[in-house]
Amino acid sequence: MSAIRGQRQPVSVRTSDSSDGVAGEKRGPASPPPPKTVKSATQRDKDGLGLDGSDRASLSNRFKTVRTSFKYLHDLTPKQIDAFMASYVIYNLDWTDGNQMIAELGPRYRERVGESLKAYYGVMNHLCALGDVEKMYIPPVMSKRATVLENQLLYERAISQAIQLRPGDRVLDLGCGRGRVAAHMGMSTGAQVTGINIDPVQVAQAREFNQERGLRNEFIVHDFNILPLPFADDTFDAFYQIQALSLCKDLGKLFCELHRVLKPGARISLLDWVSLPDYDASNPEHASLMRRVKPLIGAVGTPTPKSLENALQHAGFKVLRSENASQGGLQTPLIERVDVYFRAMRQIILGLVKLRCLPPHFRTLINRLCLDGEAFVKMDTMRLITTSYWVVAEKPA
Repeated sequence: MSAIRGQRQPVSVRTSDSSDGVAGEKRGPASPPPPKTVKSATQRDKDGLGLDGSDRASLSNRFKTVRTSFKYLHDLTPKQIDAFMASYVIYNLDWTDGNQMIAELGPRYRERVGESLKAYYGVMNHLCALGDVEKMYIPPVMSKRATVLENQLLYERAISQAIQLRPGDRVLDLGCGRGRVAAHMGMSTGAQVTGINIDPVQVAQAREFNQERGLRNEFIVHDFNILPLPFADDTFDAFYQIQALSLCKDLGKLFCELHRVLKPGARISLLDWVSLPDYDASNPEHASLMRRVKPLIGAVGTPTPKSLENALQHAGFKVLRSENASQGGLQTPLIERVDVYFRAMRQIILGLVKLRCLPPHFRTLINRLCLDGEAFVKMDTMRLITTSYWVVAEKPA
């Protein structure tokens, strides 16, 4: 299988208003049949976006999800709320500045970061689930006609094409969240996903969600900054991650570890935030905006396109594509939709808190969530940063 994977031809993934669906047949030995929900490319085009029933079936029941998350947030203890708010200190730091990390968090700062991330995601995933970012990422703008959720599905389809997923493949998902992306990958391609996440709450939710859909995907509680990863050499046929690398302490070591656990010929997909060439850390306005945006997008590190490419190449990967995945290079249309939604929700929540229909901590949580959305839009439109930078690479056969 490794040799066959090395013979695969590059797949062109379009990001126009029309999507081509999963790539055509791939050479290789017979594979198990895909789930019954998988449809042909022609069937997939019936909604005009390139999505079919297997895509939409991977979405959660919005009423159930909102109700569950609302109850969880309602029942938070003061200790949990304090830990969540305190966790934001890590986003004003940078992994590359070891002296700063030690000064703020002490010599065991890696452990402190891990603890902060658990506290952060223990609350944030439920806040995000109240809106259209239950998967905890704003996708690239794949289609200007599509909603945030539809753009997520379109981008996830693009991932499956780029890493050439086929039925029976084993794929690793780093920072898997609540397992919604893994469910979509499994239902639309027939691949089996192994997800890693630092937050036990999200892992439990991922297991439940995927089991309900009859998927064999598995999920593991693990901090990917703790290496080696708990897998044997040459285990996986492919890999993807969505906006998790800014939490990585050492990209070089992580990519070397991915190289170890991936089979020869395997492809990887990275979607993450990067600072772009126009960003100037010595510019007071740029630096001020960055200090506001990093806590909003949950970024500890500050990668650049070049740092990602260099780390991948040093680890032994061949970079196949490196580009902003959003149409026109801007995510602003989707960022603004999410920002407007949560600001409207904020007004409702503040009103209900004032009427004592909700506990006071809801005000604290929603105010924190809605802080600095305008700065995010400004940095995107000024092309100083993006959270839709896409890199696809391959482990040589």
